[in-house]
Amino acid sequence: MSTDDKPAGAASDEMKRKFKEALDKKNAQHREGEAHLDGDSSVHGTHGAITKREFRRKSG
Repeated sequence: MSTDDKPAGAASDEMKRKFKEALDKKNAQHREGEAHLDGDSSVHGTHGAITKREFRRKSG
């Protein structure tokens, strides 16, 4: 049997399988990197400098 003798459903299934393999291969490349879940950030506080506001009267 050649590829032309296959029913339309089988060709569609073959195409879906090829696309799924390609997608799995693409997604596997993204997952190879390190997650850095155990790393510690150098930023520990989000507050700014604490200063007392000074109000002055307008002179003029």
